[in-house]
Amino acid sequence: MKKKLAIISAGAFSLLFALPAKAICPVCVVAVGAGLGLSEYLGIDDSIAGLWIGGLTVSMIIWNINWFNKKNWLFGNKDLRDILLTILYYVLIIWPLVNKGIVGQPLNKFWGVDKLLLGISIGSVFFVTANLSYNYLKKKNNNHAYFPFQKVVMPVGILLILSFVFYFLTK
Repeated sequence: MKKKLAIISAGAFSLLFALPAKAICPVCVVAVGAGLGLSEYLGIDDSIAGLWIGGLTVSMIIWNINWFNKKNWLFGNKDLRDILLTILYYVLIIWPLVNKGIVGQPLNKFWGVDKLLLGISIGSVFFVTANLSYNYLKKKNNNHAYFPFQKVVMPVGILLILSFVFYFLTK
């Protein structure tokens, strides 16, 4: 009992010293990860799970790029570094799915594309679009969000909307 209380106290105390998010909000990553785990548990279609994998991948890429920038690790050419990092992340995520036979099953297609790859692609594009839209709106409003947690609501909200759309499309 004392051990549990110590862990909870340490966790609560560490929240007092939390730093503000500099990239995609950590709440977004937790929401994406939770959504992915829940979709697997509930047996939700691969295209919907792919949307969340795409969003999580983009958020990890942005976090990593911002971390490299903070450390001033340019590796010669910043743009080339960012492109190679993006490719690396997608290869590290998609390659195991292909090797395990999760991606590439002939009966798991929608619009002629593997459902998981389709979801990853669309989720990635819309997550980036939501993040860029948030940055644009914030800049337009004197660097202030229009409402609390807008940085979380926009990317996660678009993934939720797309999840409902794909649920009805694949039903």
